[in-house]
Parts: sequence; C-alpha cells; structure tokens
Amino acid sequence: MTSSPSETETTEAPQGPHPLQGYADEVGVAVGGRAEITFDTVKVFVDLEDWVSAHTVARDDLDLVFFSFLSAIDWTSDVAVGDPLNDDDVEERIELITTVSDLSEGHRVTFSTVLSSENPSAPTLVEVYAGANWHEREAAEMFGIEFVGHPNPSPLYLPDAFEGHPLRKSYPLLAGRSNHGPAK
Repeated sequence: MTSSPSETETTEAPQGPHPLQGYADEVGVAVGGRAEITFDTVKVFVDLEDWVSAHTVARDDLDLVFFSFLSAIDWTSDVAVGDPLNDDDVEERIELITTVSDLSEGHRVTFSTVLSSENPSAPTLVEVYAGANWHEREAAEMFGIEFVGHPNPSPLYLPDAFEGHPLRKSYPLLAGRSNHGPAK
C-alpha cells in the first residue's frame, strides 16, 4: 500500500527569511520605520511625527497609491464592562493603523503608530490620500482621535447629543442611558 503525500510530508518550519522580508525591509528603510512580517502581512511601525511623510513616501516612491483602511486599537487596561486585564505588560496606548497597496504588484503594507491614550491626536492623511477622509472621521467619532488639519471633522454616525466614544474600552456599554440613544 502506498502512503498519501500528506502522510509522508514533514511539518518542519520553512528555512530562511520570509519571502516578503526583502520588500518589508525596503519599505521600512524608505519610510524611516521598523518593518516586520506578521501573518504574511508587511507591517511598518513609524513614529507619529513621521506619519504623514511615511505615507507620502509610500505613495510617491513605493507606488502604494491605494488607501484601503484606517482604524485604531485601544490597548488600555481600563475596561468599563467585563473583567479588567491582569497583564501588567500592556503598554496603554491607542494604536493607529492604515493599509495601503499598489495596483499592479499586489504589495500591501500596514502602517502603525502610537497615540496617547489620554489625548489621542494625529495629523490628517487627507492631503496624501483623499480616501482617508471618511476613515478618519469614523475613527475620530468612535475612538476620540483628533485628526489635526482634517478638512471636515463632522460626525458620521452618532446623534449630536451622543457622549463618549463607543470603541474605547472605557466606554460603558449600558442600554437605556438617556445620552447614549434610546433604551432597548
């Protein structure tokens, strides 16, 4: 009886650098950031003061002309609902992330920077990528991030009397509060 290929293959880890490592390093050097490969995705960490210039280089020099995503992650331990985190190793911050790509080679890069969790603020990317407009307005409303220089920071979703930022961990998810919409 012959064995199937799956029975004879080994599950050894691949040898050598990740196939995207060279491209990741090229992007990291070009924008002045630190690149890594996570889940087959190029992720480049840049300082907040380099946020706009890194995206400008990505668009102009690396042909990453398609802006597809901007959001944030609240890495704070203070949660309004549920059990608090017991991990003292969590650096409390807001991580701002974007994803840009080219239209010919299939390269996609996620950029990341760190914002203060107390007063999150970042320069707008609207002058670099017009598509950032809506994404930044959403992140401002949901996470409380100020995008300095944004041409139209008006809210998208929430009513005028709404208080708070629903995607922050400190936001209390309580139904029936008069300032948080109708009771269910």
